[in-house]
Amino acid sequence: MKRHSKGVELARKLGLPPSRGIEAVLKAELIAAVARESKAQKLTHAELARKSKLPRSAVTGILSGSLQRVTLDRILKLVEAVGFVPEIRLKKVA
Repeated sequence: MKRHSKGVELARKLGLPPSRGIEAVLKAELIAAVARESKAQKLTHAELARKSKLPRSAVTGILSGSLQRVTLDRILKLVEAVGFVPEIRLKKVA
């Protein structure tokens, strides 16, 4: 199932606008990528915090899967801290 479909389905089940479901799926995918890469690089939460300039408690919360009050800009700081550059593509819905 594609990201858009997953997000729309999630939003429908939760009674939210489709954009909120898509946002949740995007955040989860980015966090999972950061978690995999930080593990591969053997980075501690403290090291990620230093590199991303985020509090260690925030890094721990984000990587533990908490999506509540997790902003995209904080996730992007973590993405950059592990050496990734995010790309976003848009396409028209058929």
